[in-house]
Formats: sequence, structure tokens, C-alpha cells
Amino acid sequence: MTASTSKFDPRKHVGVHAERVSHVSSTDFPGHHPDEDHSWDLERFAKGLTVKIERLSNRSIEFDLVGVDASIANAYRRIMLAEVPTICVERVYVWDNTSVIVDEVLAQRIGLIPLNVDPALMDMKQSPNDQATDRNTLVFRLQVTCQRNKNAPKDTTDPNQLYINSDVLSSHLTWIPQGEQEIVLADNPPAPSNPNIVLGKLRPGQEVDMELHAVKGVGKDHAKFCPVATASYRLLPLVILNSEKPVPPHLTENFRKCFSPGVIRVDPQTKAISVDEEKMRNETMSREVYRHPEFEGCVQLARVRDHFLFNVESEGFYPPQRLLPEAIAVMR
Repeated sequence: MTASTSKFDPRKHVGVHAERVSHVSSTDFPGHHPDEDHSWDLERFAKGLTVKIERLSNRSIEFDLVGVDASIANAYRRIMLAEVPTICVERVYVWDNTSVIVDEVLAQRIGLIPLNVDPALMDMKQSPNDQATDRNTLVFRLQVTCQRNKNAPKDTTDPNQLYINSDVLSSHLTWIPQGEQEIVLADNPPAPSNPNIVLGKLRPGQEVDMELHAVKGVGKDHAKFCPVATASYRLLPLVILNSEKPVPPHLTENFRKCFSPGVIRVDPQTKAISVDEEKMRNETMSREVYRHPEFEGCVQLARVRDHFLFNVESEGFYPPQRLLPEAIAVMR
């Protein structure tokens, strides 16, 4: 049964009305209803469970999670934000800093640099005062001195041409192996995942010399450990046409414009209205159609209660498709 011909089901759908939403409450035990047999059946659950990747790039992923309760979907979202571990700079030892940026601000910027280190290869400190070892701490050196470029063109005003090391970049972080780290991390030497992050600007005579200690942590302790830039979801939009009250042919074009592009299809010959099932996920649910009294009763808007459209942007070591499995592992 397609969205255009289906009926509103309070168990499966959340009603979207002109000024409110309805049927948002869940039962005490999600998916269970009084006087019905809802004993656990793994085969039935697996049959209704779907995870489908809709779009994947180097840094972001859109996927559908179907067949679970909102509490489970939201748990995965929150775990991705707060409990999937990463590696970040925690302690900064300043030997010299004659730049215009004060030590604390520069240290905070350095802490926010995502590092391409697999957290599985590191141990987490039980307390901040634990002894630093090659199992729980990575050491970096940041040593940059700005000098005048003697070969710069005489008519240029570009600082990148006038000076050498006018910008302090994340690529200036140099990993100093400790203990067995040179062997364990040989395949992927620790470094910033983005080498072009600007940490500060220098002018001739200014210098930055620091030792940085990176540790394993989670986002609920500090935002710099968060492995994602964003992790959000929304429920699948649903456009239900009323077959008993079709849209008048002379109003079909106005009706189509009430929705996101491509959601509503109009037959050029018969002017019959239909819903594009594939593009319906792009509907913004602006409720514009409810503002027109001539369309009253022609359509009902809803969202599918157990169909979640996730949008996750990875930042740091994890490729985006690995974040959900990592969140599941944390939950388990």
C-alpha cells in the first residue's frame, strides 16, 4: 500500500496538523498494546528491522533506521555525540609563546584539533592524574618560528609571501613516539585529520614552542572528544491523499506548489494527483497546504513513527559509516 492510498494509522503514524501534532505518546512498553500478545520474537523483530544507507561521502552519511522505538534511535544519536571515544590533546606545556594569542586560548584551539588516531589502540586514563604511559598518552611538539622571506617580491603585501611560517597550522604538530608507539602506530602515524586548521598568526620574531599530550576521552567529558560535527534524525514524512475527495483539476498546480519539489506528481493529461514515494522523504512538512481552505480534506500530513532518517557528519578518525556500529558497541 502506497502513501497516497494508505490511511492514517495511530499506531504507526504521528499526525501533523495545521497548528499541532497528535498521537505522539508511546505506550509504557513501546510497541506493546493491551490485551494483545507481544511476546519477544527475534525473527519477527529482524524482519521489521532495516538499516539502509541513502548517501555516503568522506565526511557525512545519511541512513534510514526502520523498525525500532524512538528511545533506541535517540540512544544511538546521544551515544554518537557523547560516548564514542576519540583522541584529543588534553595537556599543553608551554615553553615559549610570543604570539599575540594568550596561552590559554591557543591551548583551547589545539585541543579542538581532530586527530586521526584509532581509539581502540589506546587505553583511557581512569583519572586525570594517572601516570602518563605509552599506552594512554601521545606526545606532540609544536615549534614554529616566523621569519622574513628574503626572496619575497618587493611589491607584494601577501603575508604568505613576505614571511615564512606566518600561520601556525595544525600540520605543524609533530608526533614524538614514546615506548612501543612507533611499532604499534606505524601503519597510521598520529597526525591532525585536517592539516590546514589555522591556530594563530605570527610575525617576524614571534615563536610558539609547546609540548602537547593527547589522551583518550568521550564527548560527555568535553566537547572536543565528540567524534561527530552533527548527529540528528527526523521521522519519515508521509503525505496521505484522500481518495474520496480528490483535488479539483484546475487547482492541481497550486496543490503541487504547497509541497517540496518533486513530492507531488501531476498527470499532464488527466491532471490526476499522485505522491512520489522516493522524493517524499525530501518533504519539509511546511504545512502550507493547510493554509488553503480549498484543499481542506484533500490531504493529511503525518510522519512514520518508527522510520528514522539519520544525518551524521563525522569529524576525526572515524569514517562516517563506522559511527553507528561504534554506538551499538557502546550500548551493548
